[in-house]
Amino acid sequence: MDKEQLKETNEAAGGEEESFASMFEASLKENKLKVGEIVRGEVIEVRPDHVVVDIGYKSEGTIALSEFGRKIDGKPPIQVGDKVDVLLESWEDDNGVIVLSKEKADKLKVWDEISAACDKDELVEGTIVARVKGGLSVDIGVKAFLPGSQVDLRPVRNLEKLIGQKFEFKVIKFNKRRGNIVLSRRVLLEKEREALKTETLKKLKPGAVLAGIVKNITEYGAFIDLGGIDGLLHITDMSWGRVSHPSQVFGVGDEVNVMVLKFDSESERVSLGMKQIAEDPWTQAEEKYQVGNKVSGKVVSLTDYGAFVELEEGIEGLIHISEMSWTKRVKHPSKIVAVGDEVEAIVLDIDAANKRISLGMKQVEANPWTVIEERYPVGSVIRGRIRNITDFGVFIGIEEGIDGLVHISDISWVQRIKHPSQLYKKGDEVEAMVLHIDPDNERFSLGIKQLSEDPWSKIPEKYPPGTRIKGKAIKVTEFGAFVEIAEGIEGLIHISEMSQDRIDDPHQIVNEGDEIEVMVLDVDPEERRIALSVKSLQLSKGEEDYQEYLAKQGDGSTSLGEALSKGLNLPPGEEEAAAKAEAATEEATEEATEEATEEATEEATEEATEEATEEATEEATEEAAEEAAEEAAEEAAEEAPEEKAEEGGDEKESEDKE
Repeated sequence: MDKEQLKETNEAAGGEEESFASMFEASLKENKLKVGEIVRGEVIEVRPDHVVVDIGYKSEGTIALSEFGRKIDGKPPIQVGDKVDVLLESWEDDNGVIVLSKEKADKLKVWDEISAACDKDELVEGTIVARVKGGLSVDIGVKAFLPGSQVDLRPVRNLEKLIGQKFEFKVIKFNKRRGNIVLSRRVLLEKEREALKTETLKKLKPGAVLAGIVKNITEYGAFIDLGGIDGLLHITDMSWGRVSHPSQVFGVGDEVNVMVLKFDSESERVSLGMKQIAEDPWTQAEEKYQVGNKVSGKVVSLTDYGAFVELEEGIEGLIHISEMSWTKRVKHPSKIVAVGDEVEAIVLDIDAANKRISLGMKQVEANPWTVIEERYPVGSVIRGRIRNITDFGVFIGIEEGIDGLVHISDISWVQRIKHPSQLYKKGDEVEAMVLHIDPDNERFSLGIKQLSEDPWSKIPEKYPPGTRIKGKAIKVTEFGAFVEIAEGIEGLIHISEMSQDRIDDPHQIVNEGDEIEVMVLDVDPEERRIALSVKSLQLSKGEEDYQEYLAKQGDGSTSLGEALSKGLNLPPGEEEAAAKAEAATEEATEEATEEATEEATEEATEEATEEATEEATEEATEEAAEEAAEEAAEEAAEEAPEEKAEEGGDEKESEDKE
């Protein structure tokens, strides 16, 4: 064999030796790889759905492209030549391809990292991804559970709002075999809170102004996190103005500056104030809002008695319901204004010490009552429609918001009216005369009867004393009977004028509804009284002319006592008794008249109790008149026999002497 052949033979032997060595090395490497282990490989091809990875085995493995993440700008997130860690799941599948997984390799790596962090008491970072039963699901590379009690220092009502947020957590439970990881955020917050609390306690003292974060809102206030310690900001200390609910001022998470009002180091309770940082606006209120000034503001609240108007933050004034309109009868402020309305008003009064301002809306305009007297002088006649009917009268509309009252006593001169609805109804158009106007009290008095002449002015001429007339008994009492001699005109027959004989009960002579003939004794048009008599009529029988009869008795103004004494031809003693009876009768009549006058006054001032007062007064009048008449009659009866007896004794004694 020559040298060249020898050389070729040696080279061939060396090549076979080198190939065998590499094959042996690969075989050793293959034997080192185990299923279930993480190996490092190289991307040798990127296909539309798969990535081919070489891990140094005789065949390559494939991994789904989706395990590498989403495409970036339309390009795969992995490129040829990239080194990746993959999990060897099995040597070969049915197609003779190694089964690899990047996703499972990542999870195993995360488990190892979490295990290491747990051993070293380190924190892990994750993102809250979903709400699950009892808490939240957190992605820390693998799915972990965050219990609801471990989310924050205080229970969180709305856990959904935390989804998508990234936080640091502490692993409080780890079980790789069961795939169970439990996290806690509260542990971290407690440590942070303790550190902040130590620093905050150094600053806490009354009067100190601190920055804080609104942690929670309630109906009565807000809790402010000052840094490791919470303080209560009560709703009354939020603003000098009106605050209906703390949510009107701020929301959870807002940063605010507050002043420490009170701090209890033992209980660690902190009272905070926000309005105290600014000056109280009431200190300058008297100078800024003087009486008579015109101001504007916003209606912030309505009550039954008025509306509160905010003039500026912290200063409110009250417009009383009576100060809203000159003419309208405002039953509720909501009929005039609403919350949120901008209004103008006049300052009526201010009390800075008690933080009160009285405002008036109607004062912005001229008072129509100041010119009403000029437009409607007393005695003028107006025409209007009846707007309302009450027990005590009717209200007639004069102008918009101005009504005049026709009292029940001013409806008719003679007609007895128990209720105005007997004659009128709402909407009726009537005429009335202006009687009186009181601008200060905003009262307008009208009268209907004043449009016609008072029939009592002609009664003395029509029924002079001695006139013989017929009438109808409309009421019989214990002291006499009232007789209607004309429509609405009544006269009284006293019990002493019913008969020449003594009677105890007027019903012996007359009953209600009976027609009776009487004689006029006296007429008093001012007091609207007519004294009638049956007895005088009886005594005048046989006289051809009544005036001649009266002339015999005296002038036409003969009093009741005189008529009694002359009519009966009584002796001097009995005349004195009759005079006493007359005085008692007149006294009873005067008392009845005074009480009736008082009754009329009370009807005008105490409208609501008119009927009750009238009945009580009438009963009292009748009782007083009856008692006076009885006492007078008894006294006259007792004195007359005694005087007669004395006279008889004196005459007998004189005869004996003769």
